[in-house]
Amino acid sequence: MVQPICCFALCILMSTSVLAQKGTVPFQEDFPPEEFSQRRDKVYDAIGEQGIALLQGAANPPGYITFRQDNNFYYLSGVETPHAYLLLDGANREAILFLQHSNEAREAFEGLQFSVENADLVTRETGIDNVLGSEGLGEALADYLHDPGNVPALYLQFSPAENRAASRDMALRTMGDIANDPWDGRPSRQSHFVNLVKTRFPRFEVKDLTPILDNLRLIKSPLEIEMIRRASRVSGLGLMEAMRSTKPGRFEYELDAVCKLIFYRFGAQSDAYYSLVATGKNAWINHYNTKKSVMEDGELVLMDYAPDIGYYVSDITRMWPVNGKFSPSQREIYQFYLDFHSAILDCIKPGLTPKTIMLNAVKKMEKLLANRKFSKSYYADAARKWVDDYRRNAERRNPDLGHWVGMAVHDVGFDVGPLRPGMVFTVEPDVRVPEEKLFISVEEIIVITEDGYENLSAFVPKEVDEIEALMRENGILDRLEAGSVSTK
Repeated sequence: MVQPICCFALCILMSTSVLAQKGTVPFQEDFPPEEFSQRRDKVYDAIGEQGIALLQGAANPPGYITFRQDNNFYYLSGVETPHAYLLLDGANREAILFLQHSNEAREAFEGLQFSVENADLVTRETGIDNVLGSEGLGEALADYLHDPGNVPALYLQFSPAENRAASRDMALRTMGDIANDPWDGRPSRQSHFVNLVKTRFPRFEVKDLTPILDNLRLIKSPLEIEMIRRASRVSGLGLMEAMRSTKPGRFEYELDAVCKLIFYRFGAQSDAYYSLVATGKNAWINHYNTKKSVMEDGELVLMDYAPDIGYYVSDITRMWPVNGKFSPSQREIYQFYLDFHSAILDCIKPGLTPKTIMLNAVKKMEKLLANRKFSKSYYADAARKWVDDYRRNAERRNPDLGHWVGMAVHDVGFDVGPLRPGMVFTVEPDVRVPEEKLFISVEEIIVITEDGYENLSAFVPKEVDEIEALMRENGILDRLEAGSVSTK
């Protein structure tokens, strides 16, 4: 039997470069500067010699919140300094970083920050060509307007920036909520920046940089995949410890706390998204995240949670019985789900489109359904509905095999063509049984390889016997209770 502490020890084998070392310069250590340079080269190729691209970095967060850079700015620079700007010159293939001036009083309390005063350090560590003060950005843009007949196109990001625990879909929703508030109505920071540039420099033909970056981020490099693998490993270890610590009478939020301990123990800088811990009928609500319910004997618990490690995330979901033992009916419907889920995974191959994969999976599902006997008629109805809905999804123009994962949990990129090596996505179909308000889902994270795929979450138990065996082990919460830890 594997003891919990052994699982912790497994993580020691992973790189710990995300953990800051005393006395190091304020630059990330997960990627060499050459990786960022190669990404910028692809942007130069995309915008051409008659284009320049300008990115705005994240602002300092309010309050005592650790700064986190926006995803695209980090993707092209690795720089984690607030209020920075990055100018990419397509003609000269040159990257210019605009930074604020040093604030000695603040650095005395918070540590060294990249600034224009330590430009030599910045260029040496990052591989960026030139560093200027942020007050020089306007002059730099004006220089491109000297020749009226040769004004380059200016590429800016039109989509909202992704930051801590944010995907574009949620960032867009936030924009909509603010726009619909009659007492607010502010433009997003990204929109304000675009409008400011257009107002100050109307002669530029402004184009959207977003599709270019989305396309680049769709295919992950080997080092990016390794970061997602690390995030998946830590996510899985957290979920496994949550399984061990699940007992009737405990609260959903306690499982969130268990995972957070594992995540931050192994280098997470934040959550990839808020945890979804839902027992019983709470799971019927797809993104239930209140986490205030007591876990009851006889219920199933669904948990969907992952960390942000070095700006890369994962997305894994598992379900298990609160009391550690699947009831006969739970085992029946859950095993049906696993068999159909496996039918999808078996059809995934590079070179095939999502539509082809899904239609092939439907054929396997139909054969499984023809031979399946259910103890309850409405289980059979739920199974038939799932297959029919999956077929309808597959027959759509843009079928939904899963969602991309990378720097965001719902990562950027749009592609319905054949799967290619370096694509990373989830497979998370769900089945619903309305009569019992029962929602079943397991989520795997898949990376396409040259000759197949790698399931980064395969090590996390999902088979009935594996889950029950793991839940017989003592978890962190058991050991805390044994030690009489109390807040009373």
